[in-house]
Amino acid sequence: MNKLHLKSFTEGDLKQIWEIGFRAADPEWKKWDAPYFDDYQAYDKFEVFKEGNEYPFLRLPRVQGIFIGEKPIGMLSYYWENEETRWLEIGIIIYDPAYWNDGYGTQALTLWIEHIFATMPELEHIGLTTWSGNKRMMRVAEKLGMIKEAQIRKVRYWQGVYYDSVKYGILREEWEMQRSAKATLL
Repeated sequence: MNKLHLKSFTEGDLKQIWEIGFRAADPEWKKWDAPYFDDYQAYDKFEVFKEGNEYPFLRLPRVQGIFIGEKPIGMLSYYWENEETRWLEIGIIIYDPAYWNDGYGTQALTLWIEHIFATMPELEHIGLTTWSGNKRMMRVAEKLGMIKEAQIRKVRYWQGVYYDSVKYGILREEWEMQRSAKATLL
């Protein structure tokens, strides 16, 4: 069985990501990943994709590919809301809808949170922000043990409807406690 794992993208991996994520004019994943920002660009050729903004972003050390075996299906990233105060946020995109609703997002985010806490011992909090139109992402955050820390009402306007911005977070001690509780059950 092919196991889910994270790793940096190679150029060959990014060619596959371009094919599943950035070639179509209106990909399904963009309808859930902040669609209110009209910032998606399709690329008809991989060479043109390499010259755009997404390619260098996907090569950054703060980005990891999500793989099933050798097949890339998505990406994880983190960014600093404020590095000086150690306020870090994470994000995920699974480009291929064939891998939605089977727990892959939860598995990938579990590995990512584990990695971030392990490699940044000074960090006490990891945040994740989504929008109220993305019920699946909200469920994943809750399955991970994240706490809803804020809900900013009606600040995401898309297709004639206002949505909320929803912020989740987890503290290092909460993460470690739930991980040790799961290990005890095994």
